[in-house]
Amino acid sequence: MLTREELKEKNRQFWNDFRKYMNKVKSSNGRRMNWIAYPSDVKNIYIRLQADSNSARLCFDIQPKDQGVREIIWEQMTELKRVMETCMNYETTWLEELYSDDGRMFSRIMWELKDVNYYNDVDQQVIFEFLKNRLVEFDEFYQEYKEILISLAN
Repeated sequence: MLTREELKEKNRQFWNDFRKYMNKVKSSNGRRMNWIAYPSDVKNIYIRLQADSNSARLCFDIQPKDQGVREIIWEQMTELKRVMETCMNYETTWLEELYSDDGRMFSRIMWELKDVNYYNDVDQQVIFEFLKNRLVEFDEFYQEYKEILISLAN
């Protein structure tokens, strides 16, 4: 069993290794990209990468404070569902109502690879490949349609 500090270091190393793995991959618009902190360019929409001892995920979180705005953005995303799922080439999970630790409601669109453990060095390459593929596919979709979300959120 790893200590808290060892877990923290393992986590830091994992994401640093992933950053290096993605270093030469450019966005579909030709720009260099910080894939770890993917910029949504839309207030309160977050693209999150997660990995733990059970799975790895790419999450598109819709978290505006105004629930009406969240509902409008969610509705627009469901209208783009077929296009998004075609771009992603991977099973998509749509979760309209989740709650954060502070009790705020948010919506999530997620792509998840199950039965991998990011603490296991053998699984790390599988996780990197999964996250890379999902990010590149997502980026292609998002660069095409983000202006719609920007206009809805403002």
